[in-house]
Amino acid sequence: MNPFKKTAFLLLLVISLSEVNAQNDKSIDYAAKKMEAYAKTAKALPSFIPLELGEIKPTGWLKDWATEAANGITGHLDEYVDVFKHGWKGYGFKALGVNEDGTGWPVEQCSYWLDGGVKLAYILNDTALIRKTSARLDMVINGVLNGGETFIYWKPKTVTSDWFNNWGHGLMGRALVSYYQATHDPKILKALQKVYQSFTIWTPQDTIEYMPRGATNIDAMTETYLMTEDKTILDKIITYSKIKGIVAEKNRWFDKRIIARDFNHGVTFYETLRVPAMMYSWTGDAKELDASKNVLEWGEKQSLLPVGICSSQEFLAGIGSFRNIETCNVPTSMWSFLWMMRLTGQRNWGDKIEQVFFNAASAPISRDFKTMCYFQSLNRFSNKLPAEIPGPKDDLKFTNQGCEVLCCVGNSNNILPDYISGMWMATMDNGLAATLYGPCTVDKQIKNEKVTISCNTTYPFDDKIEMIFNMPNAITMPIYLRIPAWCSHPSIKVNGKSEAIKTEKGFVKIVRNWKSKDKIQLHFPMEVGIQKGRETPFPRQTDYFVKGGYKDSTINNPYECITYGPLLFSLPIPDINANQEVENAKFNYALDVDAKKLSKQIIVTKKPLTGKWTWQLDAPIQLKVKAKQFDWYPTDAQPLPATPIMDGKETTIGLIPYGCAKFRVTMFPMTEKSWNSFKAVK
Repeated sequence: MNPFKKTAFLLLLVISLSEVNAQNDKSIDYAAKKMEAYAKTAKALPSFIPLELGEIKPTGWLKDWATEAANGITGHLDEYVDVFKHGWKGYGFKALGVNEDGTGWPVEQCSYWLDGGVKLAYILNDTALIRKTSARLDMVINGVLNGGETFIYWKPKTVTSDWFNNWGHGLMGRALVSYYQATHDPKILKALQKVYQSFTIWTPQDTIEYMPRGATNIDAMTETYLMTEDKTILDKIITYSKIKGIVAEKNRWFDKRIIARDFNHGVTFYETLRVPAMMYSWTGDAKELDASKNVLEWGEKQSLLPVGICSSQEFLAGIGSFRNIETCNVPTSMWSFLWMMRLTGQRNWGDKIEQVFFNAASAPISRDFKTMCYFQSLNRFSNKLPAEIPGPKDDLKFTNQGCEVLCCVGNSNNILPDYISGMWMATMDNGLAATLYGPCTVDKQIKNEKVTISCNTTYPFDDKIEMIFNMPNAITMPIYLRIPAWCSHPSIKVNGKSEAIKTEKGFVKIVRNWKSKDKIQLHFPMEVGIQKGRETPFPRQTDYFVKGGYKDSTINNPYECITYGPLLFSLPIPDINANQEVENAKFNYALDVDAKKLSKQIIVTKKPLTGKWTWQLDAPIQLKVKAKQFDWYPTDAQPLPATPIMDGKETTIGLIPYGCAKFRVTMFPMTEKSWNSFKAVK
């Protein structure tokens, strides 16, 4: 061999081997590297840093559900629908919303799927799913490295001047970040860095002041900066935060002067509300953090439903038992709340994520994770009610693609991996924070020591959590434990000894020299709670509802809901499958409970969670509740009775967790006694 060629070959071999070693080196503390990047340039440090994909593994019921997802929609979506078969391959094809060049709707829809798919693949070490998602994402990476100017590699850079392509581009950036955080393959990071060094986030004209969805390219730009410390990318984020139209919008949010007509599309609401808070890290302007909080408060005030998400029949739709939640907004709300918890370290964001995940996450997806629906509603009496709902066709029907609009079926694949990967986070003082609860194992390199913690629990179907440590060597470090706000009498024991419950931002901090077989025992006693409120009219400021015939401005029906810990409970209407209820099942009941006699009138029964978890009707927690049966014929125009019920036949009804029922009553009528007994939720 020519000496020069031999030297070049050996050099390439060394580089290749070093890349493989870096890719597979589990001893690197990537969270610590991100902390260093923040420390060098951030003006407002975050509280938590997410762990890398695969460092948290689900166990128990959570693994059962994740495995069903991999065997169902997540693992096979490209076999069901052409959009997911052909999307991001660089050519046009025929499908709803597809441009002749393959851009348009698929850049959003397929990116959602690939992001969720690659995360779940590496969380579960699912070889088939790894091959499937990697092959598609590698096309994007290679396209960029072989001359592509953006992730839409087969088109010139001007393709992202279209706002929708710009938005989908950000979602692909998010998927590539996930891919890198799972593999640490340097070519992925190289592609991210190349694109974001010269990328232009789509910007509205200065005269149009609103936060475009393309602003969420900042998600991947932030992560790319933290992984490369390329200041060119950071400068682009800061420059974008100072654009006239963006500044005007942030100022409106801060001043609580939110213009509903510009900011009430459900996905836009949940995807963009976090953007000012993310800019706050780099500008240090606390108004930006408050702006994000204010816009969420605005949306929740008018449209928050008891599952923890605002109604969104495309647009925020007010409060009602037939108001629907677009499935996209389950993962998008969780994603924004994860960022807010990461930035602030406040427990309320973890409480919100758990409320959404334990309740709203399973409702629009079949028990085998093979079909799903575009909308869920808190009361679903039959496959005919509710009926007159604006939106896509078959929006309440369970199919393997949800409905003709495919964003939700793509995005539904992010629900599980986002929760699992957010259960533990690194802290800025080289510790770990238990941010979300459930059965899992976390395996993390800290201070050059391997730390493994196994969380043994069936939470939220039980109120006890046991954490057992395993490591080669003892290590002194802080552990932060989130104390849910709904729990009034929590307890913590370390190796059998009680710990004082002294919280900061809702977390208890325990610093000690941890060693193998150390044990933390958490007890979060759950109590029954009653929420009451009133249904509201569809928002009048939204032409979407006015043109659809929703002109009634007088609806004010009272309702009550029952909770137990983080779980919302429903009267289940037995089903044959997710699209067909059992005929003639009774649902015409009003709650008849007294606040002073709650423990006697609502009885909690529990049984062990055994076997495979499928969100079954035979739930491990059930409530027996005093009620009255009465004549009730709900309609779209009058979903609940206009006033509390005066008469009826006394009876007892059985309730199960909301997520276990496909047909259900959740926002209940109530007797006058019950209505007068409880205070309204603020």
